Amino acid sequence: MAKKHIEDVQFIPLKDSSEVFSTYDLGCSAALLCAGFELLSLNKENPYKSLFIFKREDGIDETVDGYWADRLEVKARSFFDAIKALKNRLYSK
Repeated sequence: MAKKHIEDVQFIPLKDSSEVFSTYDLGCSAALLCAGFELLSLNKENPYKSLFIFKREDGIDETVDGYWADRLEVKARSFFDAIKALKNRLYSK
């Protein structure tokens, strides 16, 4: 695994909606992972739900809209694998 140089590291403010997209929805988050968007963090401060925080990139809003309109197509096994990966992140310490 290649080491990151300090110049490769980028600070992204997690509360800045121009830099991040966030959702509480597991299915939407899995769809975003399948579409190639980067999950930056999980906010698990609320004991009843977790906030998934993605890096805002071109196309993310259209992908989310496609998910909610039931127009987004992803590979079924990739979607299932993304849900498993997100649940692993949710339930790990």
